[in-house]
Amino acid sequence: MRRKEEDMKHSSYPKAYAKIIGNADNPLLHGMAYFYPVPFGGVLIETEVYGLPYEDIPPYSQFYGMHIHETGNCTLPFNQTGEHYNPGKLPHPKHAGDLLPLLGNGGYAYSIFYTDRFELKDILERCLVIHSAPDDFTTQPSGNSGTKIGCGVITENILYPA
Repeated sequence: MRRKEEDMKHSSYPKAYAKIIGNADNPLLHGMAYFYPVPFGGVLIETEVYGLPYEDIPPYSQFYGMHIHETGNCTLPFNQTGEHYNPGKLPHPKHAGDLLPLLGNGGYAYSIFYTDRFELKDILERCLVIHSAPDDFTTQPSGNSGTKIGCGVITENILYPA
């Protein structure tokens, strides 16, 4: 079925955001994630992160795991985030909170993608977590994605509420 162009447009303003902070080993890590509901279902996620750790030898690019976790608790050392958001009790990588990895270059990453695994209301007050290693999309229960190096609570944008 072909969708009409007007049905495919998302809001120009994010309806939620997560202010990402780094852990004790990565205090310069910071960034933002913006969440835009899409009229025909799902969410567009835009993420920009600075200060990611990387090896100072070429190539300077590295992948990082990124997931939505169950709780909205980003208290250092990010050990209270819970498991991946997984309302369907599915095996990894089919958790609703399993997201595309971030590709960082020289400590900077920018990503924008669409997912239909959840609606915005389902992830409010949960947290977005960035991991030190790429998700292998195989290992149970969480893809062997390493240490939680960044975290941000997903908060409704009061200027443009959902």
